Amino acid sequence: MTYRWMMAVRRDLLTSDSMLLTITSTTPPAGDLGFILHKHPDRVQDFSLPFGRAHVFYPEATSERTTAALLVEIDPVALVKRRGRDLVLNDYVNDRPYVASSFMSVAIARVFGSALRGKSEGHEDLVDQPMSITAQVAVVASYDGEEALHRLFEPLGYTVTVTAHRLNERFESWGDSPYYSLTLEGEVPVKSLLGHLYVLLPVLDGAKHYWVDESEIDKLLRSGEEWLSDHPEREVITRRYLKGQRSLTNAALDRLLAEDVGLVDQDVVDDSEVEDAQRVPLNRLRMDAVIEELKRLGARRILDLGCGEGRLIGELLRDPSVAQVTGMDVSVAALRKAARRLRLDEMSHRQRERVALMQGSLTYRDKRLSGFDAAAVVEVVEHLDLWQLGSFERALFGEAHPGAVVLTTPNAEYNVEYERMEAGSHRHLDHRFEWTRAELAAWAAGVCERNGYSVEFRGIGEESALVGSPTQMAVFRAGERQP
Repeated sequence: MTYRWMMAVRRDLLTSDSMLLTITSTTPPAGDLGFILHKHPDRVQDFSLPFGRAHVFYPEATSERTTAALLVEIDPVALVKRRGRDLVLNDYVNDRPYVASSFMSVAIARVFGSALRGKSEGHEDLVDQPMSITAQVAVVASYDGEEALHRLFEPLGYTVTVTAHRLNERFESWGDSPYYSLTLEGEVPVKSLLGHLYVLLPVLDGAKHYWVDESEIDKLLRSGEEWLSDHPEREVITRRYLKGQRSLTNAALDRLLAEDVGLVDQDVVDDSEVEDAQRVPLNRLRMDAVIEELKRLGARRILDLGCGEGRLIGELLRDPSVAQVTGMDVSVAALRKAARRLRLDEMSHRQRERVALMQGSLTYRDKRLSGFDAAAVVEVVEHLDLWQLGSFERALFGEAHPGAVVLTTPNAEYNVEYERMEAGSHRHLDHRFEWTRAELAAWAAGVCERNGYSVEFRGIGEESALVGSPTQMAVFRAGERQP
């Protein structure tokens, strides 16, 4: 396929109910593209979609250069009828069918689903192999202008080429339209390219053609698992992908940032870098202090909230007096890492009965959290928004009501001891706040009054006479509940 051919097709698409995506590989043997996409170069394949039809064909297929084309035809009348309402003029006169949008994303998932999920039976070695790829989207809509295309795709490693289209070539004074032809070039696995397009095309268009609910969060995080958390526009992407629904956006960002942190007990300033090789890293001191406190409490059934990849769980399982450890995390990816770290599949039956992992949120009431002697909340609370603290309190201290809660969080006063920290900044990019000792004490006092607990405070790490220790620990103990 030549660039000239592509431009000719693009002009046709501007006045048709179709959209076109082409993917070209020049990594020899380029014909491997057909194996990855599960589509044979010698055949034109047709697929039925809820809103029309999709066609896959190969304009060229040689060992040096192979191009796969996905052409999506929209049937706007059938689409409207399927929704069960009367036709109106807007159903005929709009740009949605003519630009690569959520319609194209659905087509990618239906037609290239195996490749999108990274499955290639018989050719597993190709799934993660970077290839020299050129992807061309004939027409996209970007109502934030050409710069938005660069902001979305360049952080993913692509060379981005954008061709703008005039509203009307005969009336130049009308200016540019919001429509562009988009070319992406890069060394990426095909599954990564498809995941990028699957997420970002609806973000550009800003108007999904179907109802968005909580299931869309899973789709977003599944497709963006390897890249979205590091993308500088992740909040914009998340909000637009979920059609601006605030509750869904907040829930998605909570899960996304939890996966980004991975192990929430690491702070970029004080834990990952130790200036003096003779000093014990703060995260080790913190882990030891939490374990010692849980032993002092005599806790046998322990809940690790925000367990990350299971470091605390692994340490607790070394103690035979601990009968049960349950780890909960909002991040499915973190739980998978925990299962691998703990080697759950290699444990004896007796040892396996001592540990459980479950996915859940710290801000929702969950009956599975009831009945524990103690809960550990290690470097977690500062990753919540302040407005979520009420829900966190009700879910843990009110509903689950463990016998004790051991909570650690950074001491904001100590931040002045870190030379590389700017005033007013946080130790980790995902920290929504960091408390002073007085602020933690005030919050803890309210928790105790409302939920029937008492609290003690301890410092963890090297103590300064002026600003205290780098980590502060609050140990809550349940008393008699008020009737």
